[in-house]
Amino acid sequence: MNRQAAMVFSAAVVLLGMAEGAASEPGTFRQLKRLPAPRITATATEFPGGSFRAAFLLDGQPQTEFASHGKGAETFVEFDFGRPVLIAGFWHQDRNDVATIKGSELTFLDAAGAVVGKERVIHANQSGGVTAWPLARPVTAQRVRWQTVEPGTPHNCLGGAEVAFFTAEAPQPLPRGVAIQPAPSTVLQRIEGRVVQPLRFAVEYPCAEPCDAVLEIDGLQPQKLRLSWGRREVRVLIPEVKQRTTARYALRVGGQAVAAGQWSLEPVRPLTLYLLPHSHVDIGYTEHQTEIEKKQVGNLVRALELIRATAGYPEGARYKWNVEVLWPVESFLREATPQRRREFFDAVRQGQMGLQAMYGNVLTGLCRPEELLQLFAYATRLGRECGAPVDNAMISDVPGSTWGVISAMAQAGVKYWSIGPNFRDRIGATRAAWEDKPFYWVGPSGADKVLCALPYYGYALSHLTPPERKSARVMEFLDYLHEIQYPYDIVHWRWAGYGDNAVPDETLPDWVKAWNEQHAAPRLVIATCAEAFRAFEQRWGNRLPHAAGDWTPYWEDGAGSTARETALNRASADRLVQAEALWAMLAPARRPAAAFAEAWRQVLLYSEHTWGAHCSISKPDDPFTTSQWATKKAFADEADRRSRAVFSGALSERGAAPARVSALDVFNTTQWPRTDVVIVPGGLDLIGEQAVDADGRPVPTQRLASGELALLARDVPPFAAKRYRLLPGPARPEGTAEAAGRRLRTALLSLELDETTGAVTSLRRSGLDADFVDRKAPVAVNDFRYLLGVDPAQAKVNGPATIAVLDAGPLVASLRVASDAPGCRKLVREVRVVDGLDRVELVNHVDRLAVREKDAVHFGFGFHVPGGQIRIETPWAVVRPNADQLPGACFNWYSVQRWVDISNAQRGVTWAPLDAPLMEIGAITANLLGPVPLGDWLTKAPDSQTVYSWAQNNHWHTNYKADQPGVTTFRYVVRPHGGGYSGAEAARFGLETTRPLVAAPANPDQPAPPSLLALDAPDVLIETLKASDDGRGFIVRLFGVSGRPKDVTLRWARPMRQWLSDLSEQPGKAVSGPVLVPANGLVILRAEPSGT
Repeated sequence: MNRQAAMVFSAAVVLLGMAEGAASEPGTFRQLKRLPAPRITATATEFPGGSFRAAFLLDGQPQTEFASHGKGAETFVEFDFGRPVLIAGFWHQDRNDVATIKGSELTFLDAAGAVVGKERVIHANQSGGVTAWPLARPVTAQRVRWQTVEPGTPHNCLGGAEVAFFTAEAPQPLPRGVAIQPAPSTVLQRIEGRVVQPLRFAVEYPCAEPCDAVLEIDGLQPQKLRLSWGRREVRVLIPEVKQRTTARYALRVGGQAVAAGQWSLEPVRPLTLYLLPHSHVDIGYTEHQTEIEKKQVGNLVRALELIRATAGYPEGARYKWNVEVLWPVESFLREATPQRRREFFDAVRQGQMGLQAMYGNVLTGLCRPEELLQLFAYATRLGRECGAPVDNAMISDVPGSTWGVISAMAQAGVKYWSIGPNFRDRIGATRAAWEDKPFYWVGPSGADKVLCALPYYGYALSHLTPPERKSARVMEFLDYLHEIQYPYDIVHWRWAGYGDNAVPDETLPDWVKAWNEQHAAPRLVIATCAEAFRAFEQRWGNRLPHAAGDWTPYWEDGAGSTARETALNRASADRLVQAEALWAMLAPARRPAAAFAEAWRQVLLYSEHTWGAHCSISKPDDPFTTSQWATKKAFADEADRRSRAVFSGALSERGAAPARVSALDVFNTTQWPRTDVVIVPGGLDLIGEQAVDADGRPVPTQRLASGELALLARDVPPFAAKRYRLLPGPARPEGTAEAAGRRLRTALLSLELDETTGAVTSLRRSGLDADFVDRKAPVAVNDFRYLLGVDPAQAKVNGPATIAVLDAGPLVASLRVASDAPGCRKLVREVRVVDGLDRVELVNHVDRLAVREKDAVHFGFGFHVPGGQIRIETPWAVVRPNADQLPGACFNWYSVQRWVDISNAQRGVTWAPLDAPLMEIGAITANLLGPVPLGDWLTKAPDSQTVYSWAQNNHWHTNYKADQPGVTTFRYVVRPHGGGYSGAEAARFGLETTRPLVAAPANPDQPAPPSLLALDAPDVLIETLKASDDGRGFIVRLFGVSGRPKDVTLRWARPMRQWLSDLSEQPGKAVSGPVLVPANGLVILRAEPSGT
């Protein structure tokens, strides 16, 4: 070794207090020993929501934290040891946040509260920084008040992750328990033209008194050290190690060895660290949505300026920008001058501006299948416009995504996905399972895959790294990679600036330039997401693991805080798909493409993860909060308005009907003939309430208690309409449906309600000797539960029910169940059956009080299907809990698309929660608040056939809404069936519940439109039928629902040419004859009339 190598010291942990004192005399070394955790007796006001409690300071888990509610220098915690103890040291780990502490004061008190001593503490003043402080004079006290006296930053939610107190043992002649821990060699430095390798080790010194020591290392001159309580890192520069060797060391105090050993010296592994600059896009939260839009557009402008300004920098240090999501790009291009547009597109084509494929950071578990595709639709259009296909994506903050997103990405041409979740808040095992473990996520069909990587600390690493600590963070990261045995030589960081919606970090190019000048390894590269992933895949793609399953998401639970708007948005998405089918059937060439795009945009903006202000829980009535919620709510309201406009616009294409309606056209927007009850729109001037079909056969009608007219339409052809002529006279109901007392009955079904609770206690289907309600389950069916707090044992039932007949039959029979209910002004439930249909409809009207304590509304469904397998439809997938879930998925709650099936080999139940997407299995398991410790999350769903609809909650501590007073309606449909599970039947049931038959006044001058399209296989679903955006053809989205690949033939009403396509809607490979649809696979076809 080079005997002239220099010694360099750097503090990894701030070690203060007595560090400057004189060296101790022999016999004066007192080892500090941790005291048992005291009891917390008082604290400054905690940040609201239960997520930052003072108790977290003593839980031994640094990922949980205490934070005051903006108290700054008035932040305090009082501790009581229960007896007098000798206190000689104080230890504090700061929050992993920008709100750091510079100084605090300890006040020591006896049991009576008399002050017996005080000590001023100087803190590390770093995010996550550790302060080890030996007291100048140990003090005997029973109580301690710790109070912040000097914040380290303007942020005032101060506190910490952990606190500990230490006592002093009897003096020893030499320091005992000193430990030296070698650290891996991870960097190569350049010094005066030479490449040197820092030899690093940590010294753990456990004594209160500092001392001088000498470190002896083979081949080096002895080095003097000053030791003080705590941990410090020492670095010795040696020539680059070319091959493995060993070195001995000894640490001596007063000439006597207090620690000795040897370590292996390894060559430094080459590594390229790609830095991906971006700004995390919260549409709201930190500022009002309109201000965020301006700020993010400004970020694009500033990024272009930085790209120009650093064009002459060395390769790797030139500035690049990643547009995290495309919402701000749309706004930017809308206002940009032609010159600015050209500059932007040039930067994209030259790889300086990275476009990511998602429109927003959307809660994918909320998305309908078509909505999930629309999440990527703008990327395909933008890629064509700028001449650079968008093959990569980012998602930030949101933990977990629905499995079908891989199918959607495949149709959008996306191959790479940087997944940057929140680093701690309600993320379950997301980071624990996947952080820096790149893998190919295989889609539901097994044919599609996307390369996914979850970087260190998700998207938020830069939030926790002050500018002056960038290099130190690199060193920490390299140690972490060594610890987890990271096997690759390429890795990426997200660099999202300093806070959400941050401006570009302008210091990045100069820092990277300086680092690469001063270090031979690792090499830092500012890059786009696509650049980093392509390099990684090229090097390692053929050796990466593959994983298939649902990364069941977590944050969708917040949508239950605004259940009314969530239901509205789900309905809008369904209505838009029906409207697409109607336009395809009635006027494909005139389809209003721009109107559809804007309607889908509003749907997506509601599903985007930012619900409101950061202070939505702590200051729910503040204008900053209420104005942001008004804007968020407007997305759902506008989606509703626009979806209704394009829906009614399609129907108006048939021409005007007479003012006095004499006939109705009933439209079927699904692929099979439908028999179902259809509700005639209100406000029509009908010539009568009786109806006959085209052959003059009477059709059952019934005037309902609601005032609506119900008509039973039979065998309506697929993607077509059937006309019914109205006749004068009152409705003429026919059928077997009847309601009496607390019972409902048809020829197919019978059910009974509990006379006290109003829940369904018996449900039977003709021909099956079984009751589908489990009398041993903790709940019946449609059984109300209200939970205030988090203990499921304290869940309350509704008050005594009043049951009345609403509709007596014989076409439609229904009961009304009214009761008081905890947390509510009123609870009204309706139970309905229809003659000839094998389903039960449940309509629950929940009139909530404005409760801001943590609460939730659940409806339990205790189904009796012994040993039944649960299957959950998610967008473009079917998920079996546990069996089809990735590691790190959420097991406490699930997001449901349209249906859940619970079946054994003999029978089953298919259940459709139309309005409420959240579900629990077996029990009320959605009872977790705040930054939940990893061990508190379920690692497996219970084995049960009881499910709960988690209808409403206010469990979050930020972002989501604090209360939701007023009436919200939750609809459920239950279909008991014989035989085992059928994917085709479940899918058909799900579509029929969300795409009802549509009745509209008929134009007598035009015939009812005939069937446009039919499919020859029930195992394949036409999820979407639409006119193409260019108006020259049709787009058909097919989904294999049976679990088996299937060849299908599309039967068009007229000759068509067909091609395989994707989200671009461009023709691909020509198709003649059957189309192979993979099991659980998505296939998109383009069809054009022959001869065009």
